[in-house]
Amino acid sequence: MPSAGSYGSLLDALRGVTWPARRTIRGPAAGTHRSRQRGISPEFTEYRPYRQGDDPRRLDWKLLARTDRAFLRITNDRATLGTTLLLDASASMAFPLATQGKWEQGCRIAIGLAAVAHGAGDPVGMVVPGEKGMAELPPRTRRGVIAEAARLLETIAPAGSASLVPALALARPTQRVVLLSDFLGDDDTLLRAARERITAGADVLAIHIVAREELDPPGAAIIAVDPEQAELERPLGDETREGYRTAFATWRADLARAWREAGAAYFEVPDDEAADHAVRRMVSPAMLVSAQARGA
Repeated sequence: MPSAGSYGSLLDALRGVTWPARRTIRGPAAGTHRSRQRGISPEFTEYRPYRQGDDPRRLDWKLLARTDRAFLRITNDRATLGTTLLLDASASMAFPLATQGKWEQGCRIAIGLAAVAHGAGDPVGMVVPGEKGMAELPPRTRRGVIAEAARLLETIAPAGSASLVPALALARPTQRVVLLSDFLGDDDTLLRAARERITAGADVLAIHIVAREELDPPGAAIIAVDPEQAELERPLGDETREGYRTAFATWRADLARAWREAGAAYFEVPDDEAADHAVRRMVSPAMLVSAQARGA
């Protein structure tokens, strides 16, 4: 698995990359994202006539003195957006066993997204449920939080079948929540929980990690074994391979549709895609809109 010091080239490649929120957010702390709370920031937008009930602190007193007319000075305030990354550490993420490609890619994407969010001054946290309990790094803005996240991941090996649902419950309703998983063995519970978070104001991204060998199985006949339920085995040969490809493609399309209909942005990431490239397309404003509207 990646070590804490193995992310240097990834972090260098992502230096200066920004990650705008998909919508205006509620947040009192000054930051880089457009806030729903309009007030007294220096970024002037427009004037509006004063109406009864408006906050008198937003009056432009100099204009009132000059014209004897009461106008509000409307500004666009900026806020921070806490980002929590939830990483699936179930046994299926260890596929392929020789490389643990899905797990390593999930770790790289998690660290890359965390670094981009942290670079904007946003609090960044991470939750990884596993067989031994919940590994958690609360959202922080302090220096060193990315190194802490990398060291946390270094202590974890994918195993068992722990669900992301309890981890999702730890994220605050108005945060940005990133789910990194292969979504195998997952029922509708996670999707329902995510939909509730989205309704409450969360900005949810579903990052679907897939192995290249899942997309294009090797030509030799093999016995496919469920890593989380070893008693489930199925032969895969020439006569069943095409049926598998069709079924897997249909399942992925249905999964993408379900997540975007819930209001999340959905991205599929093969384990052999360059992590910095994957992160850049996830945080691109155009791609975020596309991923929510049509899937990616």
